[in-house]
Amino acid sequence: MNPSPSDGATFAAVDLGASSGRVITARIGAGTLDLTEVRRFPNRPVRVNGTLHWDVLGLYGNVLDGLRAAPPGLVSAGIDSWAVDYGLLGADGELLGNPVHYRDARTDGIMDRVRGEVGDDVLYGVSGLQFLPFNTVFQLLAEGPGLERARTLLLIPDLLAYWLTGEIGAERTNASTTGLLDVRAGTWSRPLLDRLCLPGALLPALREPGEPIGRPRPDVVKETGVPAGLAVTAVASHDTASAVAAVPATTDRFGYISCGTWSLVGVELPEPVLGEESLKANFTNEGGIDGTVRYLRNVMGLWLLQESMRAWGSPDLPALLAEAGRVPGLRALIDPDDPEFLPPGDMPARIAAHCVRRGFPEPRTRAEIVRCVLDSLALAHRRTLREAVRLSGREVEVVHLVGGGSRNELLCRLTADACGLPVVAGPVEATALGNVLVQARAHGVVDGLAEMRDLVARTQPLRRYEPAGTAAWDDAAARLG
Repeated sequence: MNPSPSDGATFAAVDLGASSGRVITARIGAGTLDLTEVRRFPNRPVRVNGTLHWDVLGLYGNVLDGLRAAPPGLVSAGIDSWAVDYGLLGADGELLGNPVHYRDARTDGIMDRVRGEVGDDVLYGVSGLQFLPFNTVFQLLAEGPGLERARTLLLIPDLLAYWLTGEIGAERTNASTTGLLDVRAGTWSRPLLDRLCLPGALLPALREPGEPIGRPRPDVVKETGVPAGLAVTAVASHDTASAVAAVPATTDRFGYISCGTWSLVGVELPEPVLGEESLKANFTNEGGIDGTVRYLRNVMGLWLLQESMRAWGSPDLPALLAEAGRVPGLRALIDPDDPEFLPPGDMPARIAAHCVRRGFPEPRTRAEIVRCVLDSLALAHRRTLREAVRLSGREVEVVHLVGGGSRNELLCRLTADACGLPVVAGPVEATALGNVLVQARAHGVVDGLAEMRDLVARTQPLRRYEPAGTAAWDDAAARLG
């Protein structure tokens, strides 16, 4: 029986990012939405015999600890995570090995080979997906003979849901990031699987956001104390799909930047854009809730800053950002999407070398490197959003910057100036909000997407940044090329 909207209900979001995870509960009722973080934990990759893996068993243990710490009376729980990565199950349903990290080098050269053999028009015509070397399809082709032992592929949220409930399935928004989903039909592309000699039997039946997955297994109930009747509900399990669901938009004329380790920059559309220009611009068509399309492009994002901070021994970030704000802007610039920035390693050295190669002054201090990163990200946000508008025909009047990057006031201000549009920053926990709101809608507590977004706008702290002129940014964009 669904809870009464006036009484409210409590939902749990398991939200896993590329660098950290969290379990957040939300009490949602008539006009109210209160979030409580009950557990936060690092998500650290592990290199074994030269291969970079996710510690998925450690993540699952932290998920159980988070559910154990949740308040009594949970109605539902949902799981979202980053995209593309997966676990393979054998015939006995057991995990064959820790999932490989998308930043691992095992896919080097595979994307270019497949594009040459199959053709961009075929690959893009099916999936509408941006060409990235770590897309699931290219990872599968890197598996080699070991793939023969596998019987089922589960993307990370589906794998954790399977361990919680014993139920197997593939949530559609995350499936749309694999390169194997037919973006028009919304089904797995058997012709493409056959063309690539990949076993279609690996891919489970698709689920829609809001569909029930199952109830927790008895051992999960015993270990965590969650109610035996707890609903584990499919959400928009690609974290960006959940974040976009929680954009506090009041009009359809908005652009979004889901800003964390990656910046996902784009617009929300009713249909995919699959023309030749979209292919050449390398834009992606990923699934959103209610059949919407997230027409966007990946920008390297705050990974550049995170990895620089790690190289420096994690100094005080607010002080460093304040110092960077006093550095003259738009002097040293990089292309954040250059593949040299993808792997872990000495990011400050790579940034400095990149600037010199491109004819810009070398940033020498930490503050100069941070200013270089943020100026360059703002320029990348501008370039990508303008391309999305041009290719889709969708007018944009405001940019919603959500996620952890919305706390970075300097980046928000620079993005408003670069784009020449107002930037509404927040909510920070957009992904968790989208997660719980899809659950709340499935259980009758909220009504539809418009009401979900209105509830976010009325209950979450937001900050608006007005642009201060784009002339300097026009010149910088021309210099960067």
